[in-house]
Amino acid sequence: MSVTSHTNPRLTLPLALTPIIFLVAMLACSVYLFGSDSSYGANQIALVLASCVAALVGQRTGIRWRECQQGIVDGIGVGLGPTLILLSVGMLIGTWILSGTVPAMIYYGVAVLDPSIFYAASAAICAIVAISIGSSWTVAGTLGIGLMGIAGSFDLSPAITAGAIVSGAYFGDKLSPMSDTTNLASAATGVDLFDHIRHMLWTTVPSFTIALLIFALIGSSEAATPEEIAALQDSIRQEFDIGLHLLFPLLVMLGLVYKRFPAYPAIIVSALVGAVFALIFQPDTVRGLAGEAGELGSSFLLIKGVWISLFNGYVSNSGNEFLDALLSKGGMSSMLNTVWLIISALGFGGVLERTGILNYLLTLALKGVNSVASLVATTVGTCIAANILAADQFIAVALPGRMYKDEYERHGLSRLNLSRTLEDSATLTSALIPWNTCGAYMAATLGVATMSYAPFAFFNLLCPVIAIIYAFFNFAIKPAEEPATGAPAAAETEA
Repeated sequence: MSVTSHTNPRLTLPLALTPIIFLVAMLACSVYLFGSDSSYGANQIALVLASCVAALVGQRTGIRWRECQQGIVDGIGVGLGPTLILLSVGMLIGTWILSGTVPAMIYYGVAVLDPSIFYAASAAICAIVAISIGSSWTVAGTLGIGLMGIAGSFDLSPAITAGAIVSGAYFGDKLSPMSDTTNLASAATGVDLFDHIRHMLWTTVPSFTIALLIFALIGSSEAATPEEIAALQDSIRQEFDIGLHLLFPLLVMLGLVYKRFPAYPAIIVSALVGAVFALIFQPDTVRGLAGEAGELGSSFLLIKGVWISLFNGYVSNSGNEFLDALLSKGGMSSMLNTVWLIISALGFGGVLERTGILNYLLTLALKGVNSVASLVATTVGTCIAANILAADQFIAVALPGRMYKDEYERHGLSRLNLSRTLEDSATLTSALIPWNTCGAYMAATLGVATMSYAPFAFFNLLCPVIAIIYAFFNFAIKPAEEPATGAPAAAETEA
């Protein structure tokens, strides 16, 4: 991915901070006035107005409006790929519910998974699959949907479940050689991909182990009773014809991604497979979604039902209030608010980048670096700030990666330390920010607000902290002169 780093010699600290302070004030006001609904319009307005303030700062320092506008367009362009994936996931959720795939995942999941270890099991399952396919988004959009449904069936916390899914998905994504961000961090710092992955084990494995222990200790003493689970399964069987064959669309999806099929067409294909399964195995349910036949023939009524699931999702009318709430979701339209949020955030990040404000603030952060600990801590802080301001994890990996390479070498450190820190911070914290493409995607896909699941995404929270602790104690820090031959047998120290 190409990320341009613009500079602006006429910027001053007060001018660079003006749009940042304005945005923080607006977002605080938004949350105060609208609470948990702030991401349904209020935050978008705050981001758009902050973009205008940043453009005014640009004009004040000699950047014409046309250039600022191009920066906004370029910034939004960075997120078009994720936006297409997000919309396609909406389609997939709709057809997978209509076809019985998601109901089957719930039906069999509640029979197999033990509520007492559900959170830890969810994190572990997502981690294993994410390592094999290299995509946290795909894991959340497939297994995550089913696990959220199972958690609801068990009467478990949606926020903790989402935190477990995100933790597992990002653990696997981080260590997979097929992951986009893993390859980007390696490329941005100029290190070998597999050396990069091996060096990440120092921070990644302890963080995930601690997260798993926490999820196991949380458990649940208030899960749904066996009678309630049986009643739910009966309700599912009344609305859908359930069978293991309905899990085939999930296998198709995972197989396509494993074979490195691009995510967007892979999800579209999987959504259409779900649509075909709906027509074959759930014709009565499809007709029910389509409504009254009117002048439509039986074939057109089936087509209408599937079409509705693609753009407007599925609406359950089983009579079981809980099941209806669980399965009434999906469709491309369900993602439009998230798309609105992403576009607004990326526009703000784009104008910050084009006016040189982002580069100015990143450069300023390096001025206080005088030790290995402060360098790693500054890298972590910079990546988090880039995730907040630019709203995209790729920018948060690429820009600091390019800017800090020389600084790590100046301190006598291998660039593997930088590539690891980029992943520990930029990759993992992207899912914790509501308007970042990753945070917005996870919230929309899992149906849990980013700020609700973020406190429980223990792996994502722990990894940056452990990275800083390692640097403070000079532990697992690879000197520049040592050959990059993988994770060492003992603690490494600075030369």
